[in-house]
Amino acid sequence: MIDPVAINLGTIQIRWYGIIMALSFVIAYFMIIKLAKQRNIPKETITDYFLYFIPASIIGARLLAVILNHENYSSFYDIIAVWQGGMAIHGGIIATVLVTLYFCKKRNLHFYDISDILVIPVALGLTLGRIGNFINQEFIGKPTNLPWGVYFDNITEKRHPSQIYESLKNFLIFSITIKLYAFKKLKRGTITWVFLLLYSTLRFLIEFVKEMPTWYELTYGQIVSIPIIILSIIMLWRIGKNNTVNHNL
Repeated sequence: MIDPVAINLGTIQIRWYGIIMALSFVIAYFMIIKLAKQRNIPKETITDYFLYFIPASIIGARLLAVILNHENYSSFYDIIAVWQGGMAIHGGIIATVLVTLYFCKKRNLHFYDISDILVIPVALGLTLGRIGNFINQEFIGKPTNLPWGVYFDNITEKRHPSQIYESLKNFLIFSITIKLYAFKKLKRGTITWVFLLLYSTLRFLIEFVKEMPTWYELTYGQIVSIPIIILSIIMLWRIGKNNTVNHNL
């Protein structure tokens, strides 16, 4: 396996997870600027938005991870050391939605004008993030005899590389959402809810091969995914019924 520490300077360690996280935000910033330009949203507006988005998404994802796995965080340093891994995407989504609503109201923007372009680089960032999880050897899969099973440190049996499954899943979502963005007469909100529907549905399926605690035979990820799937279907149906076409451009 790859050493989680990319650069070791003695007391200072730079981990691959932290590098990947930083790279994801950089890619997202430049990608959303390009996409926003097609919706006549100035670069300065996106720059200001990222001052809300970056801390909110990190704090939200970390906070939920700490709540769900509090036994793994025995000190304040453990809680703030996000570069070591341990993020819960649903916490990041909730926090991002809240700050985006606030920012859009403050700037007199439509929520979907931001969210429809944000979810595209987010899907790509999540693709990279799951590779960081693989390097960190966290969220490992269940035992398997499949030829692509992998050995993790201190585990004697091969496991599903569930992090790689998740990465491929996120890249598929990225590919679909960026293709959807090319449709000039796509209604507002479509890309946002397609992202949530695809993410939650595929996450629900992949959870079956992940080594995770369960409640009534379902993991936390599956339980949370069910209402999001239902809500996404309802919202896409409502958007489809709306006779008003909201142009992407």
